[in-house]
Amino acid sequence: MKEKDNRSKQLAYLLRHDLEAYRVGKIDDSGWRNTIELQEDCGYTQDELQEIVDTDTKGRYELSEDKLHIRALQGHSIPVEVDNIVESIPPEILYHGTPESNLESIQEKGLLKGSRLYVHLSADYDTALKVGKRKKGPTIVLKIKTAEMSKAGIKFWKSKNGVWLCEYVDPKYIEL
Repeated sequence: MKEKDNRSKQLAYLLRHDLEAYRVGKIDDSGWRNTIELQEDCGYTQDELQEIVDTDTKGRYELSEDKLHIRALQGHSIPVEVDNIVESIPPEILYHGTPESNLESIQEKGLLKGSRLYVHLSADYDTALKVGKRKKGPTIVLKIKTAEMSKAGIKFWKSKNGVWLCEYVDPKYIEL
């Protein structure tokens, strides 16, 4: 199980953050990467890639119909055009899980996308808590007043796997 988790995490890096692969054209502008290249250069098998896509509890990955390409649905730090998201009106509240140690900065600066293309928000408290727990230390879950943000003209997108995305969350829209 641990080996499978490590391979999935490695794949997440290879599809979302591998800037060198993007620079040399191994990742196209829509985030697709050739599965044969991943097999030859990184030691994945086609069955392993399929299993990661099928069993990923967050639904982070997508295989092309012909199985020759794979991509992550969101979470990129490389400048790809994420074309699998749909601009959407969010529910009244969304959530963001984060280490408690980030709270002071968030209260001052808001939620920043950092090196990623978007800020990620969860539709429910439990999912946000799981996301926040991936980092070390105590976790907090923030309530984001997304209906107010939307009324103020801030755009939201929803990924195929239910992750909500926006470019920034001002501190005035954040509750503990």
